[in-house]
Amino acid sequence: MADQTSLIRAVRALARASRVVERASDGLSFADYRVLAAISSGEERASRLANRLAVGKPAISATVDSLHKRGLILRNAVEGDARATSLAISEEGAELFARMEGRMARQLELLADRTGDPAGVIASLASLGDAVEQAMQERERRVDA
Repeated sequence: MADQTSLIRAVRALARASRVVERASDGLSFADYRVLAAISSGEERASRLANRLAVGKPAISATVDSLHKRGLILRNAVEGDARATSLAISEEGAELFARMEGRMARQLELLADRTGDPAGVIASLASLGDAVEQAMQERERRVDA
């Protein structure tokens, strides 16, 4: 296990890097990005988004409302459930999301290029992302149980 000083440095670096990458996001927040990413990956229900992203339903509702008002996502009625809506990314939302992801990826690449091992940094972050996804899936299973 890493020493406490290294862990703190890593946490601070991750926080700073996330802000640098977020600035390349075409004016959308990371919360917007996370919701668009989840919807584009097939998540259709706000309640499932809240569980997957580990945020409260009010926060998801506010983000979904904002994205819908901007025309970036669509809400559709769910047959057989009058209270539920399914979410889909709109054509405009898909275009913005693709552009946003490309700009954010380029910013991350520029940051990684400043390290001694750019490919290793990107591989480590991708591996960290896999670990986060695994942890979130485990959390979802506990919540659903």
